[in-house]
Amino acid sequence: MTVHSFQEHFDEKMDKDQAIEAKDWMPDDYRKTLIRQIAQHAHSEIVGMLPEGNWITRAPNLRRKAILLAKVQDEAGHGLYLYSAAESLGISRDDMMEQLHSGKQKYSSIFNYPTISWADMGAVGWLVDGAAIMNQVPLCRTSYGPYARAMVRICKEESFHQRQGYEIMLTLANGTEMQKKMAQDSLNRWWWPSLMMFGPPDADSPHTEQSMRWRIKRFTNDELRQRFVDVTVEQARILGLTILDKDLKWNEATGHYDFGTPDWNEFYNILKGNGPCNKERLDVRRKAWEEGQWVREAALAYSDKRRQRKEKKAA
Repeated sequence: MTVHSFQEHFDEKMDKDQAIEAKDWMPDDYRKTLIRQIAQHAHSEIVGMLPEGNWITRAPNLRRKAILLAKVQDEAGHGLYLYSAAESLGISRDDMMEQLHSGKQKYSSIFNYPTISWADMGAVGWLVDGAAIMNQVPLCRTSYGPYARAMVRICKEESFHQRQGYEIMLTLANGTEMQKKMAQDSLNRWWWPSLMMFGPPDADSPHTEQSMRWRIKRFTNDELRQRFVDVTVEQARILGLTILDKDLKWNEATGHYDFGTPDWNEFYNILKGNGPCNKERLDVRRKAWEEGQWVREAALAYSDKRRQRKEKKAA
């Protein structure tokens, strides 16, 4: 089969909205785009454990501690699913780690902000995981099969994360005056970074158009951001909290909320490594990778030993 016919077969599967599997032929750019996106997604899950793990020992009661522990554990599992999906495209986990630590591969900009109060555990669950769900549910139908299947379980668990975050915010918003102020302050600080999670405006996004053609993405950045705003504004109203956006108002003609423009200069500055916690997050990940080297070596040695025993027994 010629390269041309391989391309035709790939295009036919795209036209029929059929999944591309790991052993299927695919264009190099399609593979590179998937590696970039899935690796970034995996890194985001692992780095995203850090701002929440910081609050496990300071949770206000045992119930909250158990829930937060479960959530952080879920995120570790999500990272493993996604690293495995990326490995099916021919990149090794060691290569992904090296590129993360060197800054060649990115993770979500949202995880370069500090969590300075317990209310941030609520805002991160409600807003950050809420934005993640809005972004990730369509990925259950992404064109690359291993990625789509990994997302099914991830999205089920992310919905739990979003609900626990909202429940924290609801408890604080109905608590003392100080607790309500803490919830409002957290919403103020996390609102705009959450809108930036969907990526730059469509007109400035270098990957969106091609990813849409390949059905890697099912909706554009701006479409997902609008969906998130429409849903979250109503949730904030139930909480009795105020979204500080002077341009936020219902548009009867469009049937959507109009809203202001995030500070895209801040977004791009964080991507360059200049956010409040960029250095801290990467330093922690590098340290964990270096200190875990002996565990990886021991696991490989044990696996090799078991393989040799099986071969000897079979002989």
